[in-house]
This record gives sequence, structure tokens and C-alpha cells, in this order.
Amino acid sequence: MAAQLDPDLLRTFVAIVDAGGFTQAAKHVHRTQSAVSMQVRRLEEILDRALFQRDGRGVQLSPDGEALLGYARRLLKLHDEALAALTRPDLSGLVRIGTPDDYVDRFLPEILSRFARAFPRVHVEVLCEPSVNLRHLLDEDRLDLALITCTPGAETGEVLRREPVVWATAERHLAHENEPLPLALFQPGCSFRDWALAALSEQGRPYRIAYTSASISGVLAAVTAGLAVTVLCRSVLPAGVRPLGIDEGFPILPSASITLHRGSAVSAVAECLAGYIREGFGPEIKPPVPVVERDLAAV
Repeated sequence: MAAQLDPDLLRTFVAIVDAGGFTQAAKHVHRTQSAVSMQVRRLEEILDRALFQRDGRGVQLSPDGEALLGYARRLLKLHDEALAALTRPDLSGLVRIGTPDDYVDRFLPEILSRFARAFPRVHVEVLCEPSVNLRHLLDEDRLDLALITCTPGAETGEVLRREPVVWATAERHLAHENEPLPLALFQPGCSFRDWALAALSEQGRPYRIAYTSASISGVLAAVTAGLAVTVLCRSVLPAGVRPLGIDEGFPILPSASITLHRGSAVSAVAECLAGYIREGFGPEIKPPVPVVERDLAAV
């Protein structure tokens, strides 16, 4: 019998690449690490090719693995689209979701990509607004779902995860050493802004609001240029921006609760998207990490 590529094996292979390791991939595909390693071995046996290179630095794709990756992504996309079209033909329409743009780059690409593969006929409309505005839009039935940042102890809706909120500065600049402390903050009404100003006032540290923006890109433009310090969820800090701690004179800030809210009438397809959001924001979801040497024994 001619060799055939099992979609489950391909899905695990792609998950290893996307998650950056066997351990993280196992969580994504809901299998044990040993099961993931067995699936890789099975796929390599079918193809009679080594898909990963093992060396002292970890595990990297081999040239054959690089070649397979593109095919695997296309095959899985067609597989999921065909399955969704034939088994869930009624799931179509529009879903309107609102979110602060803090979470757009960090969380939404994977969530929306997975949702689109499963429900290719659904149109998702994303609106980026501060949490305070999203509450009003929900009340006006202009959104089906909304991601809202809440103060600890005052959560409403479904709590997806709790995030440490940190002071942040550019790695190659010293804006955090300036007096008064220059700040780049979101506009009034933002909880992070209120927490930052209250903490500095309680500490008695002089500050000035040097930059204000409604978007995270505007805030980070000032920070990465070395012009100011900001306050953000730790998980959304980009490369080149680092957190500041109490050893550098910055007070501890509250953690933020990321919550999911539904509109007054949630459709079946919106509820499906809510499930993908719940999984994407789950506490076990972490930034991709390199495959480390401890994975080698399991391969």
C-alpha cells in the first residue's frame, strides 16, 4: 500500500514548529509529550526522512522538515475547510468582537487563524477600543463578544486569565532613570494609567505624562525610542522592551483580569468563537519557546 499522510501526524508536526518545542506542542494537541514524540517517529518512518536535526542546541527542522512544513500547512487548511463546509454548513454569518488593542498582536492571530480554518464561511469583525468603550458598545448591542480588562476583585463576565501588569522600558535606553519620570500611557479611563499614577503618587516619586495614546503602538513608539516608561501586561511586551522591578525602584502593580463578555443575544457561531478565545487565553498558553535539550530524550 502506498504511504499516506495522516492529518493527525501532520497537525502534531506543525504544532511542534509553531509552539517551539515538543512540550508546548503536547499541550496544544492535548497529548502527552511521549505521544507527540511517537507521532513524529511515525511520520518520519512513513516518509523515510528525518524531519528534525538533533544537536547540542536543541532540535531544529531538517531540510526535509522545512520542505514538509509548507505542504503540511496547506493540507491541514484544506482538510479543516472541507470538514467544516460539509459537517457544519449552517455555521456562517457575522461575529463582532471588541478588544483593547493590547491583545491583538499577542493573542488574536492564532485564535482567529484556528477559527477561520474551522469556520471559513464566518465573517469576523474586530473592533479595537479601550475597555471602558467596549462596555458601552455591548450595552448598545453593537458587539457580540468583548474582551475587557478588569480590576482584580471587580470582575464581571467570564475570567479568561489573570495577567501580571509591569512597568516597562526600552532595553537600550535609560528613560526609567530620569526625574521626573517620563510616562507614555493610554488615555484617561484606562485602569493601567490609574494604577501607575496612584502607585507613583503613593511612592512620592515625581513624574510627568510625556505621551498619551489610545493604541498600544502609539505608547510603544515612545517607549522603544527611549522617551518614556509605560505600564502593560507582561505577556504583550515586544522584543526590545523589558520589565522594571522593585529592585530598580518601581512599585508592584495589581494584576489585570482579562474577561470575556457576551452581548444580549449570542449566536451559535459567536459562541463557537468564544470557545476558541477561551482556549487561546487559557493559563497554559505561553509565548513560544525554543526547543530545549530536555526534549531530545523524548524524540
